[in-house]
Amino acid sequence: MSDFDDLDDLKSAMEAATPTPDAGKRAENIALAQKNFAALQGSADGQRLTFDGSKTGLIAGVRNMFNGLTTRGALTATTAMAAFGLILVVPQLVQNPTGALPIDAPRILEREAEDIDLAAVSDHVSEPAPVPAPVMEEAGMSQPAPMAPSTTRKQEAPRAAYPAAEQRQRRSVEGVLGGIVSGAPMPNSSPAMDVADGFMRQDVNTEAFPDATANPLKITSEDPVSTFSIDVDTASYAIVRSSLMAGQLPPAQAVRIEEMVNYFPYDYQAPEDALFRQTVTVTGTPWNSGTQIVHIAIQGQMPAITDRAPLNLVFLIDTSGSMNSPDKLPLLKKSLSLMLSKLTPEDKISIVAYAGSSGQVLEPTSASQSGKILDALDRLSAGGGTAGQAGLQQAYSVAAGMAQEGEITRVILATDGDFNVGISDPQALKRFIADKRESGIYLSVLGFGRGNLDDATMQALAQNGNGQAAYIDTLAEAQKVLVDQFSGALFPIANDVKIQVEFNPAQIAEYRLIGYETRILRREDFNNDRVDAGDIGAGHSVTALYEVTPVGSPAQLSDPLRYQSGQATRDNGELGFLKLRYKVPGASQSQLLETPIRAGGEVSDEMDFAMAIAGFGQLLRGENTLGNWDYPQAIALANSAKGTDEFGYRAEAVQLMRLAQSLSQN
Repeated sequence: MSDFDDLDDLKSAMEAATPTPDAGKRAENIALAQKNFAALQGSADGQRLTFDGSKTGLIAGVRNMFNGLTTRGALTATTAMAAFGLILVVPQLVQNPTGALPIDAPRILEREAEDIDLAAVSDHVSEPAPVPAPVMEEAGMSQPAPMAPSTTRKQEAPRAAYPAAEQRQRRSVEGVLGGIVSGAPMPNSSPAMDVADGFMRQDVNTEAFPDATANPLKITSEDPVSTFSIDVDTASYAIVRSSLMAGQLPPAQAVRIEEMVNYFPYDYQAPEDALFRQTVTVTGTPWNSGTQIVHIAIQGQMPAITDRAPLNLVFLIDTSGSMNSPDKLPLLKKSLSLMLSKLTPEDKISIVAYAGSSGQVLEPTSASQSGKILDALDRLSAGGGTAGQAGLQQAYSVAAGMAQEGEITRVILATDGDFNVGISDPQALKRFIADKRESGIYLSVLGFGRGNLDDATMQALAQNGNGQAAYIDTLAEAQKVLVDQFSGALFPIANDVKIQVEFNPAQIAEYRLIGYETRILRREDFNNDRVDAGDIGAGHSVTALYEVTPVGSPAQLSDPLRYQSGQATRDNGELGFLKLRYKVPGASQSQLLETPIRAGGEVSDEMDFAMAIAGFGQLLRGENTLGNWDYPQAIALANSAKGTDEFGYRAEAVQLMRLAQSLSQN
């Protein structure tokens, strides 16, 4: 007997074993898949923005394979091989981002289901893993009925019988396959993700922070003027805390010293009849005996908010697969719910969610209807890609419809910053937001979670949206940002606030601005009212620190020039001159405040604590400007300047310093 005869016999046997296609079963399977998929898409109200999936890849390949088969025997053989191949290939796809499953796989499957004879293969494919119960519950669904088991399928051992490492691998495979077959929320294409307790855990760190080196030392005779935009963001301190509490020193680029210093409330003297009060104090530098610190404190006015303007808030919530973690979407829901206690019946809230597509989850609703708002938040679940551009466009459209003259309208974006669909370049996002802020709609950004935190994108959005960026790592931080600092975060008292300091070369040989690297402006930008800058909310304070080297100090690092410029310098005892420009909200022309900088001033706990935090930040960044100053000295200075510390923020900072000291010795 020839080999061909053996092959024919095998082919005949396989044809005999292949069941006849059942058209009814096929239609039933397609209907169930479409029902599950539609139920997991969130709000069905209004038009949903989508993007076309690729016509290549795993799903298209399976379709082409089935279309190319001509006999039932060949179909049976290749179905068995395909099922075996999926088990081998999917773990590699999970580990390899370039071969990851498409984020819109459910939509691709829905479009292409008509091209695949599901009935012909359903009896030969193992039953998919059930969707984790927490995911199904958040989507408002019950578990779909399982597919009928095959009588010829091999009985699997209970999951507990597998080793721990194999259990993790099996959960990853089942999570991906379950999403394809049942229409469950798909994780994004980040590598090394694991399904556990209904949440996705990402093991590979893809975080991004603004690339800004420390400000250089400036020689006063060559460059006497320093100009920058104020900053009241606090995200960096919370990110630093999150890293240290996880047992790791933070990345150097994540440490923005001005945000660490401005994280804390300071008891600066409030203005009486003006919008701001400026206080300048000069004292010795803790880490360098030959230099001095120029401490600039700006305190904003706290107007009475009993008759404040109504608020229109659009919560733009990231519900992509990367948000499927306890410290992301679940914490986000709890955080936003805290804010409701500060709102009045005149305030309105709308919710827009975005993932693979965007949609309005809650129409504009009075804040008095807290139950309705909380129900809308509770219904959100994570899954799909991150259509950041579509989400922003829809949120601004909703906000524009809510805005009324005399009211304050703001979009609050809550995300991990993983903008992997749409506008993914921070510069492009910057231009997009800059075009929108002219309408008077502000944008604030709340960051959640670690591992794929795109801090660079968050900074670009907040700095160009006339808003504030904060990072929420705990519910206590949400209380601080959204409740305790409610007025400062949502009610602006001044826009485009800029600071310019001119140092006197007869008194100051060198200087450097500590922090504000991402806020530096050109000298000519100070008087240009078209140049965007930071904003200050009601009751906010801003702290800035310069380290300066007096003329004749042994700490001077630069040699005096042999041929000095002929410009005469008036030695009137001033170390420098401080200018501040700001716009009243809605105005197009700025106003100017001026203050001379003179030696001395009262050194308080507020100033000492700010210097301790500035030194802490420089230690974390590994800067070489601190001489022999170290963690014990920073801890001692911060401990001595805690003051009343009503909520324990300063005591927490001291503990973080101690933790950083221990971690730096490992």
